[in-house]
Amino acid sequence: MRYWWVNQNQTFRQEIAGGYLWSPKRNANGARNPFYESMREVSPGDLIFSFVDTRVAAIGISKSYCWECPKPIEFGSVGQNWENVGWRVNVSFSRLLNKIRPKDHMAVLREVLPDRYSPLQANGNGIQSIYLTELSEDFAEVLCGLIGEEARLLIAAAEACAAIESDRIVTGDELDVWESRIEQQIETDPSVNETDREAIVRARRGQGLFKQRVMRIETHCRITGVDNPNYLLASHCKPWRDSSNEERLDGENGLLLTPSIDHLFDRGFIGFEDSGNLIISPVAHRPSLQRMGLETKGITNVGPFTNGQRQFLEFHRNAILLRVAR
Repeated sequence: MRYWWVNQNQTFRQEIAGGYLWSPKRNANGARNPFYESMREVSPGDLIFSFVDTRVAAIGISKSYCWECPKPIEFGSVGQNWENVGWRVNVSFSRLLNKIRPKDHMAVLREVLPDRYSPLQANGNGIQSIYLTELSEDFAEVLCGLIGEEARLLIAAAEACAAIESDRIVTGDELDVWESRIEQQIETDPSVNETDREAIVRARRGQGLFKQRVMRIETHCRITGVDNPNYLLASHCKPWRDSSNEERLDGENGLLLTPSIDHLFDRGFIGFEDSGNLIISPVAHRPSLQRMGLETKGITNVGPFTNGQRQFLEFHRNAILLRVAR
């Protein structure tokens, strides 16, 4: 279990009620933000301290890994400069009765403040530029001691959640809902002719014209070696939901994968370097991956990619892969 601190002054009401955390992927200028990148490291069972209006007002237990998701409609005018697609993690929040004010306890908290990415200044004031940052076990222990029995009960619940989820790969079902909405828009778009419309929709499921084009480049699953096309999907490197209609049908935007490997790739548990080396996300549950046909020890190289594939795989590493911890 890991411990996190989230600053929610702008979105506390929406996120607590909705049971999630959401952040943009990048700053308004397109630069990476380490506190948005932290979303990609959260795992089921992690404990999250919610800081709002100078107090720790709630504690959450993560119920999923991170996945890309449109900005919640309920945010309204909040975060107008944020990207429309960001990161989401499902969280079960509990509002605290004992909402401690860290500024009143800096005599003990100051001793455990992290040297890097601290959520608090030395005087106890919050740092609003920080969205989500990891806490040390010592820091979390002191916070829980200040909060009292409520926190201890939630830690026990988080440990139980982590034990239950440790053997499952948990992601949000909202990805399917999001893609279904895009599909409906395509099906009613008069600017797309009927033949292209059918090909684009079938490409979402890794079939049809897109699969034919991928098979001109790929002959088998890069991980399992399965070469029977009946058991393979054409998996998008730049996901169907993120791609233009042209990219959705581009054979170089695809790999042939078995359904279980396609799921891991689409949800960001695995990725590929340009060299062909397999990347396994640190949040992925390795015993589960082994049962799904992946070798998790040592280096696995799946062979070379075309120049076009490498461009799409770069998008996958930057925007889909659940990141390596800092």
